[in-house]
Amino acid sequence: MGLRILGWGSALPEKVVTNHDLEKTLDTSDEWIRERSGIGERRIGESTAELAIAAGRAALERSGVEPASVDLMVLATTTPDQQVPASSAHVHYELGLGGGACDLNAACSGFVYALVMANGLLESGANRVLVVGAETLSRITDWSDRNTAVLFGDGGGALVLEREAGEGQLLGWDLGVDASAREILECDIGGFIRMDGREVFKRAVRVLVDSAKRTLAQAKVRPEDVKLLVPHQANIRIIQAACDRLGIPEERTALVLHRTGNTSSASIPLALVDAIEAGRLEDGDLVLMTGFGAGMTWGSALLRWQSPPSASGASA
Repeated sequence: MGLRILGWGSALPEKVVTNHDLEKTLDTSDEWIRERSGIGERRIGESTAELAIAAGRAALERSGVEPASVDLMVLATTTPDQQVPASSAHVHYELGLGGGACDLNAACSGFVYALVMANGLLESGANRVLVVGAETLSRITDWSDRNTAVLFGDGGGALVLEREAGEGQLLGWDLGVDASAREILECDIGGFIRMDGREVFKRAVRVLVDSAKRTLAQAKVRPEDVKLLVPHQANIRIIQAACDRLGIPEERTALVLHRTGNTSSASIPLALVDAIEAGRLEDGDLVLMTGFGAGMTWGSALLRWQSPPSASGASA
């Protein structure tokens, strides 16, 4: 048994904060931010649950399945609305889902972790799983720190997954964590994000590329066979360096960070949904998702794209 993607959705707050807006309060410039990160603007606002609900609802509507038929929802987030209860409980209730729900925190690798977890649940008997990545990083960002304030934003993305006989769409995956790098990117409860940008860059490129290579080797796929690379949307320089080392042309990369900033667990689904809705995928195309995050965590997953049935044809 394996997974099949039935639907997808995304959500962004209405409030847009541009680089020019940040110029008014920080010693920075639009040119400086774009050159070092590739970011032009980011979205700010709403709660993590609200963004997860909006993205999840859009994915459910696209799939055409009844919410009550979902066996489990996994919410990947580093910014839950409360310490207790899990934000996924509220999302589950508002969407009218069946089964259970849980939060998962693997930082910016969280969505890949959740996808792999969902695949295991489907293989072991679950019929449908809703996977969501949602973040409100604006709440843990120090807006007076020009090294971090220019990077982060809020958003959410979601996939509805169904159990399918056969290999399914997930062809290979790799997950990992190295806590010796914990201090280069961290945030205490009630505090703000602290980051050693230079060290994060150095380690991120290495773990992102190594994880992607392990996933490709597991699936017996060459980098040149990948139609679309969907990396964590942290920094354009990291993405460009990864493309160069993997031998995947940058034009085959899904990018949204120029208008979303770094949205942690939401960044990969936001980029994937954007590529799907732009018509960049055809049946049989190989899609490689790869990310890294605080911990330091990393995760990669290789999918073979398959167009889902029409919403009207999906069963309840």
